[in-house]
Amino acid sequence: MDTIDQDFKMPQATLITSLSQDRKAAFYRKTYTHLALAVLLFVLVEMVFFQIPAVVNFALSLTDGMLWLLMLGGFMFATSYAEKMAMGTKDKNKQYLALLLYVIAEAFIFIPLLFVAMSYAADGGTAILSQAAILTISLFAGLSGIALVTKKDFSFLKSILSIGFFVAIGLIVAGMLFGFNLGLWFSVGMVLLAAGSILYQTSNMVHKYEEDQYVAASLGLFGSLMLLFWYILSILNRS
Repeated sequence: MDTIDQDFKMPQATLITSLSQDRKAAFYRKTYTHLALAVLLFVLVEMVFFQIPAVVNFALSLTDGMLWLLMLGGFMFATSYAEKMAMGTKDKNKQYLALLLYVIAEAFIFIPLLFVAMSYAADGGTAILSQAAILTISLFAGLSGIALVTKKDFSFLKSILSIGFFVAIGLIVAGMLFGFNLGLWFSVGMVLLAAGSILYQTSNMVHKYEEDQYVAASLGLFGSLMLLFWYILSILNRS
């Protein structure tokens, strides 16, 4: 009822599905521009983090046992808080703040994985990071293109993704508690979940968002993109 009342009072907040083609194109352009800027900001923040040994050492210290669980818990909280902040307000400043907080949280949690890639590769990780980035962008572009071109509603994936992520979290917790390695196939499964998440988030952008929610839409796409990058890089690290 509250959402209906808000839409009635502010008719400028129009669902994407009811817009003209020009306005839809403008919304998509804004969303992907903000996504690209979020990725650029992620790279810049990561570079700053790696210039501060105390930050790197602190992130690496959180990878041991229960501390990593606390780290994951904190990241999940930051993700939930950022998404609710971006979706729950018309204030653009708060939406940008939510995106900023999410990018910084992503950059911090990536430190251990990037550290491994850069430490054990002969070229400092340049090749493996480039390969992971190219594969990630290619898969993301292809999956987003499917959702954009077909206009298919992938909202049915929500329950599948929810179950899949809960199972994944359970396996991660079990692996840490009982000391077993989740292995390559777990990472492959997470790549599939990330692919489903990209379809779902792109479908939401096409069908569910309002015209002024391009920042929130870019946040959702950014989260799916980084999840895909994480597990592609994890697979390449194993090799």
